[in-house]
Amino acid sequence: MAESVELPGRLAILPFRNKVLLPGAFIRIRCTSQSSVKLVEQELWQREEKGLIGILPVQDAAETTSMDSMLSQGVGSESGERSLNVQVSTSDAHKVDGKKPSEVIHWHNRGVAARALHLSRGVEKPSGRVTYIVVLEGLCRFNIEELNTRGPYCTAKISPLEMTKSEMEQVEQDPDFVTLSRQFKAIAMELISILEQKQKTGGRIKVLLETLPFHKLADIFVASFEISFEEQLCMLDSVDPKVRLSKATELVDRHLQSIRVAEKITQKVEGQLSKSQKEYLLRQQMRAIKEELGDNDDDDDDLASLERKMQNAGMPSNIWKHAQRELRRLKKMQPQQPGYNSSRVYLDLLADLPWQKASEEQELDLKAAKDHLDCDHYGLVKIKQRIIEYLAVRKLKPDARGPVLCFVGPPGVGKTSLASSIAAALGRKFIRISLGGVKDEADIRGHRRTYIGSMPGRLIDGLKRVGVCNPVMLLDEIDKTGSDVRGDPASALLEVLDPEQNKSFNDHYLNVPFDLSKVIFVATANRMQPIPPPLLDRMEVIELPGYTAEEKLRIAMQHLIPRVLDQHGLSSAFLQIPEDMVKLVIQRYTREAGVRNLERNLAALARAAAVRVAEREQAVSVSKDVHKITSPLLDNRLAEGAEMEMEVIPMGVNNHEISNAFRIASPLVVDEAMLEKILGPPRFDDREAADRVATPGVSVGLVWTAFGGEVQFVEATSVVGNGELHLTGQLGDVIKESAQIALTWVRARVADLKLAAAEETDLLQGKDIHIHFPAGAVPKDGPSAGVTLVTALVSLFSQKNVRADTAMTGEMTLRGLVLPVGGVKDKVLAAHRYGIKRVILPERNLKDLVEVPAAVLSSLEILVAKRMEDVLEHAFDGGCPWRQQQHSKL
Repeated sequence: MAESVELPGRLAILPFRNKVLLPGAFIRIRCTSQSSVKLVEQELWQREEKGLIGILPVQDAAETTSMDSMLSQGVGSESGERSLNVQVSTSDAHKVDGKKPSEVIHWHNRGVAARALHLSRGVEKPSGRVTYIVVLEGLCRFNIEELNTRGPYCTAKISPLEMTKSEMEQVEQDPDFVTLSRQFKAIAMELISILEQKQKTGGRIKVLLETLPFHKLADIFVASFEISFEEQLCMLDSVDPKVRLSKATELVDRHLQSIRVAEKITQKVEGQLSKSQKEYLLRQQMRAIKEELGDNDDDDDDLASLERKMQNAGMPSNIWKHAQRELRRLKKMQPQQPGYNSSRVYLDLLADLPWQKASEEQELDLKAAKDHLDCDHYGLVKIKQRIIEYLAVRKLKPDARGPVLCFVGPPGVGKTSLASSIAAALGRKFIRISLGGVKDEADIRGHRRTYIGSMPGRLIDGLKRVGVCNPVMLLDEIDKTGSDVRGDPASALLEVLDPEQNKSFNDHYLNVPFDLSKVIFVATANRMQPIPPPLLDRMEVIELPGYTAEEKLRIAMQHLIPRVLDQHGLSSAFLQIPEDMVKLVIQRYTREAGVRNLERNLAALARAAAVRVAEREQAVSVSKDVHKITSPLLDNRLAEGAEMEMEVIPMGVNNHEISNAFRIASPLVVDEAMLEKILGPPRFDDREAADRVATPGVSVGLVWTAFGGEVQFVEATSVVGNGELHLTGQLGDVIKESAQIALTWVRARVADLKLAAAEETDLLQGKDIHIHFPAGAVPKDGPSAGVTLVTALVSLFSQKNVRADTAMTGEMTLRGLVLPVGGVKDKVLAAHRYGIKRVILPERNLKDLVEVPAAVLSSLEILVAKRMEDVLEHAFDGGCPWRQQQHSKL
C-alpha cells in the first residue's frame, strides 16, 4: 500500500477524461496517442521505479454546467477555483485524446500523483505505432499552481495537499473524527460480511480495515464502487479527513442498500423458480406413483386425451410424424412458458381437422334432384340443366374432378341458394366462406405461427367447423376481394381452385399439406370484370341475368308470400295478397333484377296485418250482437258481456293454431288503397319515359350494372358559347370518348342529315353542347351508349322528339358502324321492366336473344341496326329527320 512520498515541484500531467484516480486505488490504462506515449516513455519507462506522474481529471466544456453547480456546494470550497479552462489549439502537440482542435476543455485543479507498478510496450502492425499498457497506483493529492500545455506533453507546477504526521495525529484526537471513524467502520464491516458470503474475498479486506488509517480507507472503498464522475471529483476535493470520511460513509451506505435491494429481488425470483421446479417434480412423482399402482387415469391427463384425439384424427403418416414431434416438444414445456398455449392450440387444430372423415353421399337420384331444384327455384332453366349435368357426371364417376361453377348475376337472383341446393342434392354438408372486402392474403393462406395472434386461413377454419373433408364450399362474393401491401387474396385462390394443385394446399399456419381435392367449390359474383383472368380461367361461369315480371310473380306466389307469412306468424286466413296486387308491387314499387326488394315490400304488408291481428287479440268484447268466437282454446273462457284479456297459449300449440284461435270471420285482403297506405305512393310508373322524352335532345339508352340492366336517359342541349363539349353525370373515360365520337360523326354529316341551313357549315359555331347523364351520383362508363348519344344530338339539332317507347344500345365507330355489346339479356329485361315497347340492338347481337325468355320477346319489338342511319330510322316517328324532309319536298 502507498506510503508517504515526497513530491517534486513539477510533474508531467496525464489527463484522464471523465475519470478520477484516488489515492490507494489502482488503474490499468492503454496509451496510444502521441502525447501520452511520449509522457510514459520519458517519465516512466526511462526512469523505471523512480518515475512519478500526475493524473489530472479533464472534462468537456458541454458537460461542466451540471457539475459546476454540484462542486460549488461540495467540500473543500475554501481552496478556491476548482477547474481551469484551457483553449486547445492546433499547435498543441499533446491534444487530449479524441478532442478536435480549437475546443475548450476543463482541467481540474487537483490531481493525484501516481507511480507505475507495471509497464509493457507493444508495436501495432502494420502501422508500426508504439503503445504502452500501464498499471498505475494513486499515491497522494496535489494542487495545480501552474499548468503548461506547451511541449510534447503537459507539465504542471504543483503543491502537496497531504497533512503532516503531527497534523494528522491532532485530527485523530478530534471527537467528531472518532465518531465518524466508528460509523464508517460499522458500515464497512457490514459490507465486508455480505461480500464475504457472496465473493469469498472479505478476509483480505478485513485486514486492510484493521491496519490502514480510516482517512486512507475512505479513498480505497469509494474507488471500488461504480459512482458518477461528479462524486469522484467530490472525493478528490475532500482534503479534510473528516469531510472525506463523511462522504465515504454516505457512499458506502448507499452501496450497501443497493446490494440489499438486489439480494431481496434475487431471493424472490429464486423462490418463484424453486416453486415451479417443485411443482414439476411433484407432478413427475405423482405420475410415477400412479403408473406403479396401475391407477393412471388418462382422462384426467389433458395431454394424454389430446394424444388420443390426434391418433383418432386419421392423419397421413408424414403429418402424424410432424404432430408427434410437436407433441413431444409440448410435453417438455411448462404451462407457464410463452409458447405453450400456441403449441397446444396448433395441436388441437391438427386433431380437429377432418383428414379422412367425409360425408356419406347418398345415391344420386337425378329426378329427385331436379324436383328439389324446381321446388326451391322458379325459372332458371339453363342453370338448373347445367347443375343436373354436373350431378349426372358425379353419379357416373364419383371421384371425377368437376369444374368450379361460378354463378354471376345481380343481387337477389338466388346464387347462394343454388349452391345450397347442390349440397342438398349431393347429400353433403354446406359451408359458406365470405370473401367480400378481403384484402389480406393471410385470410386465405393463414398467418405464420411466429406472429402473435396467428390463426389459420378461412378455408382451413371452415373445414374445421364443418367437420368433413368433402363439403360443398361456397366462395361468396369472389369479385369483391382486393389487394394491398398485405398481398393479393385472388392470387392465393389460384392454388385453391386448381384441381392439380389443391390436393396439397399449404396453409401458412398449418404448415403441412392438406388435401382440398375432395371439396366441391362453388363461387358467386356480381360482375366478372373485377375477377383476375387467371382466376376466371379456373371457373366455369354461369350467368344469372335476373327475372322477368312474370317470373317474379310466380316466385312471389309460390315462395315469397308463404315464407313472409310464416316469418310473421300469419297465415292465409289472416292476410291474402291477390296476384293483381303482387303485379302492382312489381310494376310500381320494384325495378330490380332480383326479388329482394319485392320480398321487403311483401314483408311490409305482413307487418301491417300483424299489427291489426295483435290489436284484435288484445281485447275483444263479446255481446249479443257479436258472433261468438269459435275455438277449442276458448271454450268456457268467455261469459256473455265479459271482456277477453290476453290469452295464454300452452307451449305445445304452434303458430297456426294460435292464429286460428283468434281467426276472425273475414281475412285482410290487400287492395290498391292499402298498397298506397302502407307502401306509399308508387315509385315508378309507365309514363316516366314518355314524360322525359317529351322535348328534343333526349334519348333512352340501355346499360348494364352489377345490379342488372337499367334504363339510362341521355339529355343534350345547346347554349351560347365557343363550340365546346361539356359532359356531366360522373362519367368514365370510355363514355367521354364515345360522346366525342358521336359529336364528330354528327358534325361530319350535317349536310346529309339536313341538320342546318345550306349556308351553315358548323353546328357548333357560337354555341356549346352540354350532354348530361342523369343520376349523377352513380359512376358510368362503357362504349354501349354511343348510339344513344348520336340519337340525342340528332334530336337536339333537328328539334324532333325521339320515340318514348324506344330504347337502344350499341357501340358506334367513327364511320357510323354499330358494333355489338354485352349484357343484352339484362338490358332487354330492363326495357321490359320499364314498359319499353321497342328495343334497337346491333345486328350482331341477335344471337344473344336466344337467352331472353319468350314471354319477354313476345311483348317487345326488336329492331336491328347495322349502321347508325338504321338506328336513327327506327328512333324517330316517321323515320330519320332528313328522310322526313325529303318526303315533304316530294
